[in-house]
Amino acid sequence: MSRIGKQPINIPAGVEVTIDGLNVKVKGPKGELEQATCDYVSVKQVEAQLLVERKDDTREARSFQGLYRTLINNMVVGVSEGFFKKLEIVGVGYRAALKGNDLELQLGYSHPVLVKADDGIKFEVPAPTQITVSGIDKQKVGQVAADIRKWRKPEPYKGKGIRYEGEYVRRKLGKAAGA
Repeated sequence: MSRIGKQPINIPAGVEVTIDGLNVKVKGPKGELEQATCDYVSVKQVEAQLLVERKDDTREARSFQGLYRTLINNMVVGVSEGFFKKLEIVGVGYRAALKGNDLELQLGYSHPVLVKADDGIKFEVPAPTQITVSGIDKQKVGQVAADIRKWRKPEPYKGKGIRYEGEYVRRKLGKAAGA
């Protein structure tokens, strides 16, 4: 039994949900998102709540019920509140700056790294060593943040690189300290 799939999704004020066959559209103050579902589940709106129900009790139907309930809930939260990921840059000379809507990173390479802002993604640089990636699509925000982090992953010897806010980087001893 999917415990997450059985929970109803509360629809906040100002958010409209349209169910058209297998497609679910959510429109709110921050934007509009759409998700296609599969034949194993059906989505029903009851007053100010959405219910994701499975058609039968097979293993696939149980897993899809929890999946689509979470995806639709993320859409409702995204169009009403939005999502963000915060990144920290650690390293001498490593910094970030905004160039229009795009992000320019100095990460120790011989050239600056330019990260283009996708549709629905917004960058903020409150300090040269802090980046905030925000948007309404949770998957896209997480993927863009992971792509930025991929340019310089935190290394274990000096701790330099790009990391998520609050991420713990386990440090290793160098050759000199081990001898």
